[in-house]
Amino acid sequence: MPEYVILVHPSANRVYAASAPALLRAELAVFGAAGLAGELSAAEEVELGGVGYVKFTSPEPLSEADIALLANLSSLYALFELGDGVLRPITVRPLAKTDSDLLTIQKYAGKTNEQFTKLLLNVTLLATDAPAAWLGRPLRLLDPLCGRGTTLNQAVMYGFDATGLDVDGKDFEAYEQFIKTWLRTKRVKHTADSGQLRRNKVRLGRRLDVEYSFDKDDYKAGRTRRLTYFNADTLTTDELLKPGSVDVLVTDAPYGVQHGSHREAGLARSPRDLLAAAVPVWTRVLRPGGALGISWNTNVLPREDLVAVLARAGLDVREGGPYEEFAHRVDQAIVRDLVVAAKPA
Repeated sequence: MPEYVILVHPSANRVYAASAPALLRAELAVFGAAGLAGELSAAEEVELGGVGYVKFTSPEPLSEADIALLANLSSLYALFELGDGVLRPITVRPLAKTDSDLLTIQKYAGKTNEQFTKLLLNVTLLATDAPAAWLGRPLRLLDPLCGRGTTLNQAVMYGFDATGLDVDGKDFEAYEQFIKTWLRTKRVKHTADSGQLRRNKVRLGRRLDVEYSFDKDDYKAGRTRRLTYFNADTLTTDELLKPGSVDVLVTDAPYGVQHGSHREAGLARSPRDLLAAAVPVWTRVLRPGGALGISWNTNVLPREDLVAVLARAGLDVREGGPYEEFAHRVDQAIVRDLVVAAKPA
């Protein structure tokens, strides 16, 4: 069987870099099972010429469609075919609509590692009823706890429409300033409007609406993408978005600090309480066949409790195998894991 090796992308985060090869193996297994023509096998870490790689085998040579999909692995830096001790480079073209500085410029305490954000989005996309369709058509992504927008920016990188919600006014203002400055600096054709957010004469918060295109001719022809940020309570998600209007919902849940919602007996202090209240709301705006991906701190919420919340909302949780191999340490207080679930079609 053909053998291939992946050179792991270097990470500025030392702790994440130590976990990246193991996370890549798990992500690779999800790609093989859900999106590729043949299921991959024997993924392992190897050292060649003093350099670490992740090696895997394929039942058949990788097709162009397989390579196009694998090009988007979160920690892939280079892909090679291995034969007779020789590495033959394979050209990969990730689905990147713009420069990666959209993801890397922002620096702030608590920012989710952008490689992990991409990983979480990838495995969620692969849980939908059309696991490879996102390579050929734009989807709509929702992050209902979007903070300063790392997930929104990854969606923009993939050419998706993106919507985010967050109750924190400072995060909203920081993201609005960042994205407007970035669009102007990159000379991206766009319009950006912000103002009060109201429903039924009730003020819910603020909103930012951006319409843009990376191609001037597309912009003139109206072939644009949309980016929306609601500075509002996440429990209003189904008031702001139409039922079944979102293809994928991806979010990094709070790690045990005050966050998320002002409704129902004050600010939700517990990720357990927040997710129990929010998941049914979020599920209503997810389309049948769409998928939801959540990362969270296992020190404040056991995996089985979160799985139960998702199951009660009628979601089909992906369990076993690589889906239970994504846990990794962030710091002394945080062990981050992810869970993925699909809404039955």
